[in-house]
Amino acid sequence: MASKLPRKRILFVINSLAGGGAERVLLELIGASRQFLSDYDISLALLDDEAKEYTPPPWLHIHQLNGRFKLIQSIRELLKLARAERPDLTLSFLTRANIASVAVARMLGHKAIISERVNTSGHFAHGIAARLSKAMVRTIYPHADRIIAVSDGIAEDLERNFSVPGSRLVTIPNPVDSDRINLAAAEEMTLPVDGPYIVAVSRLSKNKNVILLTDALAASGLKLPLVILGQGPEHDEIKARAKTLGVEDRIVLAGFAANPYPVMRAASCYVSASNAEGFPNGLVEALALGLPVVATNCPSGPSEILAKARREEIDGIHIGENGILVPQNDALGVAEGLRLALEPERARALAIAGPRRAGDYSLNAARDLYWKVIEQCLGEARSTPPASRHSRAAATVIASDKPN
Repeated sequence: MASKLPRKRILFVINSLAGGGAERVLLELIGASRQFLSDYDISLALLDDEAKEYTPPPWLHIHQLNGRFKLIQSIRELLKLARAERPDLTLSFLTRANIASVAVARMLGHKAIISERVNTSGHFAHGIAARLSKAMVRTIYPHADRIIAVSDGIAEDLERNFSVPGSRLVTIPNPVDSDRINLAAAEEMTLPVDGPYIVAVSRLSKNKNVILLTDALAASGLKLPLVILGQGPEHDEIKARAKTLGVEDRIVLAGFAANPYPVMRAASCYVSASNAEGFPNGLVEALALGLPVVATNCPSGPSEILAKARREEIDGIHIGENGILVPQNDALGVAEGLRLALEPERARALAIAGPRRAGDYSLNAARDLYWKVIEQCLGEARSTPPASRHSRAAATVIASDKPN
């Protein structure tokens, strides 16, 4: 009897498992991939040694590195690991992990898939550090075997502005496990305020523009408090702005929540004021929970989710079937969007439409698309040009879960 061929080695790579949407999505995809263990050896490398906010599947082997939050050190650590483990393919999330993974793959000769989760032009906006980061992306990303973008806007930005060949780009939106979210939302939790409130779930950073929400709340005339779940460098600035505007008693900075869903489900509305997104996980999760959603029409993702349209096709305040889009960096627009979303009849309609739209982003279908890309890459010789990118529309429309 012929012996079974050794399993191919797949090494996933990410900066850490600190709280964040990319970390959660990566673990969800890996957790849903247990059925592939018969053919593949699957492990995960964490570049930075920091506290884990999420728990990996018990069967997953973790390689804990110490990249010290630095690119060069991350490359050294990953190179050492890859020389020892000899992966056939790496699949990485987040920019530093992506750059390190491609660099190491080019040195050792294995395949590298990267997943770009931010609109690169918007994420690295200004300053010397931003210019250097963009130059690094422009230099390294084109050498990846595949680049998985989580929205069409990200894919277009990489092709147009960062010299990434269109033939290597694939759009696969983030998965949203609606069943898991609704189950987690049923857990008992003490809510941060009494009575109705608006909720935002976001890192408190410049690109997320949470500070604009204080202006919008003050301008809206609404008496509802705004509960903000998240942490980040702009915490104190947001508090100071709320005090200046006289709404400090209605801006509740509730911090990071490993399970934000009970707080989200009890809210009257979900709001996002981001200046740049990759794929806004929290927005789709809010839809899954039946919340009316108000979001700025930023690159990339909100218009694709709420209006099924390109960002450039939306002008002004757009009341869509699945949510309300408002102009970017416009406090008065956000204020008007909130008033519109909270009108009782519209709120009821959005609460019905949201879960249907969230159902288009299933975990199993996203997992299958990722593994299709993995298997295509493994089947290609290094000298073989990559196959043409499949239709973005076909990859973007993710069907409902099917039995495994």
